[in-house]
Amino acid sequence: MTSSFLAGLPPQPGVYAVWLQVAERLTLRVGALGEWAVMPGDWVYVGSALGPGGLRARVAHHARIAARPHWHIDYLRRHAVLTTVWYSVDSRRREHQWARLFQEVGGVVAAPGFGSSDCRCPAHLFHFPQRPDGAAFVAALRARYPDHPPVSL
Repeated sequence: MTSSFLAGLPPQPGVYAVWLQVAERLTLRVGALGEWAVMPGDWVYVGSALGPGGLRARVAHHARIAARPHWHIDYLRRHAVLTTVWYSVDSRRREHQWARLFQEVGGVVAAPGFGSSDCRCPAHLFHFPQRPDGAAFVAALRARYPDHPPVSL
């Protein structure tokens, strides 16, 4: 991720999907979640950015390698390349909608509870052998949630 890309992200609140690429199989220990197998391919982590600095600040955190992991995603980020971000500006918490839809379009929950320890979602991290089509994801999102604001891919 380049700093120019991050500068283009809005400082408003919203929901985002951080796409990560993992090159090789590895075993990862993530705090209380324990160890789990990380397969090569595309991984997507869904979150909300409702605090100060909004989307720009939260994605900037994910673009860096954290010296001391704070969130579950910080552990995986050490072994994965951040390739792109999908986002939507919105003050409503919509990451649960996105997580449900990513699972429905074939995302595999490899680590139950990852990123979702504060909700009832099975996880907020999904593995895809191949990344799903962004336009198809947005169309499905709009069909399911007609009041959803526009999504930037």
